[in-house]
Amino acid sequence: MTTTGRTDTQVVVVGAGPVGLLLAGELRLGGAEVVVLERLPEPTTESRASTLHARTMDVLDSRGLVAALGNPPNEPRGHFGGIPLDLTLPGAHPGQWKVPQTTTERVLRDWAVGLGADLRRGHAVRGLSVGADHVEVTADGPRGPVRLRALCVVGCDGQDSTVRELAGIPFPGTGAVRELVRADVAGIDIPDRRFQRLEKGFAVAARRGDGVTRVMAHEFGRAPGPDRGEPTFAEVVDTWRRVTGEDIGHGEPLWLNRFDDTNRQAARYRDGRVLLAGDAAHRQLPVGGQALNLGLQDAVNLGWKLAAQVRGLAGPGLLDSYHAERHAVGARTLADIAAQALLLFGGPEVEPVRDVVAELMAYPGTREHLAGAISGLGTRYDVGPGEHPLLGAPVPPLRLAVAGQSSERTVAELLRGGRGLLLVTDTGAAERLRAAADPWADRVTTAVGSTRDAPAPALLVRPDGHVVWAGEGDPVPALDRWFGVPTARRGGPGTEWPGTTGPSTHPSTTHPSTTRNGRATPDGARHTDDRERQTMGRFTGKTALVTGSSRGMGRATALRLAREGALVAVHYTSDDVAAKDTVETVEREGGRAFAVRAELGVPGDVHELFLGVERGLKERTGAAVLDILVNNAGTMGGVEPEATTPDQFDRIFAVNAKAPFFTIQRALRIMPDGGRIVNISSGLTRVANPQEIAYAMSKGAVEQLARHFAKHLGPRGITVNSVAPGITRNGNPVFDMPQVVEQMARLSALGRVGEPEDVADVVAFLVSEEARWITGAFVDASGGSLLG
Repeated sequence: MTTTGRTDTQVVVVGAGPVGLLLAGELRLGGAEVVVLERLPEPTTESRASTLHARTMDVLDSRGLVAALGNPPNEPRGHFGGIPLDLTLPGAHPGQWKVPQTTTERVLRDWAVGLGADLRRGHAVRGLSVGADHVEVTADGPRGPVRLRALCVVGCDGQDSTVRELAGIPFPGTGAVRELVRADVAGIDIPDRRFQRLEKGFAVAARRGDGVTRVMAHEFGRAPGPDRGEPTFAEVVDTWRRVTGEDIGHGEPLWLNRFDDTNRQAARYRDGRVLLAGDAAHRQLPVGGQALNLGLQDAVNLGWKLAAQVRGLAGPGLLDSYHAERHAVGARTLADIAAQALLLFGGPEVEPVRDVVAELMAYPGTREHLAGAISGLGTRYDVGPGEHPLLGAPVPPLRLAVAGQSSERTVAELLRGGRGLLLVTDTGAAERLRAAADPWADRVTTAVGSTRDAPAPALLVRPDGHVVWAGEGDPVPALDRWFGVPTARRGGPGTEWPGTTGPSTHPSTTHPSTTRNGRATPDGARHTDDRERQTMGRFTGKTALVTGSSRGMGRATALRLAREGALVAVHYTSDDVAAKDTVETVEREGGRAFAVRAELGVPGDVHELFLGVERGLKERTGAAVLDILVNNAGTMGGVEPEATTPDQFDRIFAVNAKAPFFTIQRALRIMPDGGRIVNISSGLTRVANPQEIAYAMSKGAVEQLARHFAKHLGPRGITVNSVAPGITRNGNPVFDMPQVVEQMARLSALGRVGEPEDVADVVAFLVSEEARWITGAFVDASGGSLLG
């Protein structure tokens, strides 16, 4: 293939819609070189999305772009599934703002290009190859083929993303079941309708200031037809007449469109050097303007992180936090939209549900929760240890009176350079905090002043406006985590690229494999003490539930996942002291965990378990999203088969087989696509022990559970595997008897008994991105005890 040109850049963004343009501007603010490729030769005149929510307006304000939008009308009332909902929440831009997408796109285009983004129209991407240290993007340009070599590529090219397809990133979810037709029509005069439900369907009509009316209509029970192209005006006219009885056929159609309730999300927002944002990462019913706003907030989350990465400034795990944070938000939003679709598209049978939802929305807590989810103001990320209520949340709209300046400055104004912000209102600590942030002065602005009702003596705010540290202590750990390597310690340009699950090759993440406190362990097992362990960040932003994790293998697994960044729910049955110790150990090492008590194997066990899990997740992350489930809890028998009673048998199966089944069933409600499930089985499913027949039977059921669930959940990208430990040190007094331990060690091909950490390491691998191609597997973690 011949090419007419070859251009090197740091980032190629595919798609020049609002999401791609905002991302390009964010990359330029962060100092990255960027080329934007757009298939269309000219900007579109269609205005698909017309609503900007409060959080998006805050983002645009933090870049100085709100004034360029003109004076858009503000509408405080939105809806949830067509049920009116007051969207006003405390903030600088409450409610929703009606801005045509053409205006939003124009403003972002002028801004990004003005910052130096290289926008190339008429370039249709045809090929993508990923090398060890670069990507190559091939496109058909106006003058022939063009090949661009870059450090990475970001697909912002919509729901039918070419980048996503070329990269082979799965896009699981559900297809269209119902659809709407919509149009912008001039020259008609019909009553305004706001999600009016009629006998045969529902209709929306909104007349704009320029006299054009946007109409939308859906017929109850009407499925999408085989022709998925844009509707004809005749189809819109006929649908509108059947639903409302009105004739709009004399009008002039300016724009025609159909949309449906397809609900899909990319399994990975990042696959090595390929990333996705906006509709390329998620497709959903564009109800309430959430689709565009979700995509724009993807872009502002990714932009500063990716710029730091390509400039060699990113710390371990920073770029992976994009997927961790935004995939969870996307999953939650898609679930909310799916619920709205049921309320919107359902016929008369959903009216009782609508009545109940409307009653609940009258309660302030419910209204605020839904308004926060729709507006984006309720988005909260897991940003690390701490209890301050602002951690992970958008920074409030504070106004700072800075010494020596005649007027106050808003937080939005202080963020306009796309840098981090250390906001100090305790003048007594100003000198100390300024000195602490000085090594990051090229990326973080320190502003000292006074403000009304200061929420904390100091706040550290990321470039995307989310608080990552608050209080009086030491901000350096948060600075190091979110703003990476201080300039004085920079290694070089960002050609080195961490893997998809974290910087496993980073020098600070390596640790000895056969030493303990600097000495070889007598049994050759791998150990590292707290000082040697380094958080690798593979699970930064992930959440995990490990059942039976107050001791033994469960405890070791909880500690291992937390050391690598996961927020871990530590489940236990009755030993409060042991569970508390596990949580405290995690926190001493800089991780995050919380304890959940629930007795398994009894009626209501899984319900009780998830009440605690979801409460703990919401308190710490703002959402009940579970990425990793490890079914470790179990009970043994230790009874001769002749002496086993029906009650003992039932108890073993209730804890070991029934509880894992229903735990998985319940976890799937809050587990995003791409989640990980591991069930702890036993080597006794392969080696006979007559005193544990019932136990071995129950563990055999667990292995079948993994095999069949793996097949069932494959379309969602969720892997399910079984791990079978052998003789593993578990606190039993028998392990304190050297002669017995020596006899047990002879059963292993490796000549020792297992340590809980041996099994925990296997589990950590299986729940990582590196194990994405392993599912339905039986993993022998017995040290070769099953080899015969």
